[in-house]
Amino acid sequence: MNNSNRDLLVMFNHDLMTPRAIEQEVELLHELLYEVECLDNVIAAHELIDVNKYKLVTGNTLRINFNRKELPSFVFLNCKN
Repeated sequence: MNNSNRDLLVMFNHDLMTPRAIEQEVELLHELLYEVECLDNVIAAHELIDVNKYKLVTGNTLRINFNRKELPSFVFLNCKN
């Protein structure tokens, strides 16, 4: 996963960690972010609130709405957590 396309600012105390330990921590951080950013996990943790229609949108309909460039007015992405 070293080829991930993201910029991270990670602060370590170089006196306490070896370069190999720092590299391993960054690798684990990339793996964690990959799992969290997976579309299935994002859809499971979010819902759309459509104030226009007074509806909550979840599941496959939410997956379709994620492909849109913009959401319509008064439609909000809400984290269930």
